[in-house]
Amino acid sequence: MPSLDELHARLFLLRAAEPPAPAIHQYVAVHGPVDALARIRHGTAPGAVLGEVTRPEARIDDDLRALDDGTARLLTPEDGDWPLGRLTGLASLGVPLALWVRGSGSLAELTSLAVTVTGARASSAYGNTIAADLGYELARVGVTVVSGGGLGVDEEAHRSALAADGRTIVVLANGVDLTHPHQHARLYQTIIEKGGLLVSEYPIGTPPARIRFHARCRLLAALAAATVIVEAGQRSGALAVARAAGELGRRVYGVPGPIHSVTSKGVNELLRTGAATVASSVEHINYQEGVR
Repeated sequence: MPSLDELHARLFLLRAAEPPAPAIHQYVAVHGPVDALARIRHGTAPGAVLGEVTRPEARIDDDLRALDDGTARLLTPEDGDWPLGRLTGLASLGVPLALWVRGSGSLAELTSLAVTVTGARASSAYGNTIAADLGYELARVGVTVVSGGGLGVDEEAHRSALAADGRTIVVLANGVDLTHPHQHARLYQTIIEKGGLLVSEYPIGTPPARIRFHARCRLLAALAAATVIVEAGQRSGALAVARAAGELGRRVYGVPGPIHSVTSKGVNELLRTGAATVASSVEHINYQEGVR
């Protein structure tokens, strides 16, 4: 468990820098959060560290209230529930300084056997069916389904995991106290009630933004042993998840789609170049293999 000073220091740094902030993370890893923050405030930290501080006057009042009233929990590397094995490989991409979570489940336990299933928001009926099948079958064998909570493929994966009485994790690009998209308020509540989690590195009240959706991709890749891309166009954010998973040494799978389908062009290209392995059923996904 972190001390109160360590907790406050990490809360401030989460507010002061836009993730990922790899220089700040490395500095905190060496000096500890309290000493690192003191050096940052005194301007004696290295230039790369100071350069990542974009909001030096940040306040943590809202975060402290959220902790006090039980709105959410904050996990830090000092916590036993920190998914250390999953996140250590993120050094080059930016390890989160801390993670906000909603739900009573254990993040370390839920991600010990987990697969990320993601893809197009504007998915086809084919993509929705495949995502639902994968989400259901993975959950049925005890695998936690990780996704981004978006419309389309993400939604189908989450809902089908719940239908199988399984557990699922939503990795958000906004504060865990906000619902995005707004249509998923009930879905998110059900995920929490069924033992799943909402997870974010963004402070309470932080709205979604394009840069945050991109930064979130590395966490979607890192928190699971494997990533499956169901449908993805040539500019789909799901391709960034696949790239991050590949950089982290995770297994990457793609579900092939019709060659004339716009929503399958990106995933088909992953398969053509060998960046992903074909998966047309859960039997093709090696979710047992540990982090490499």
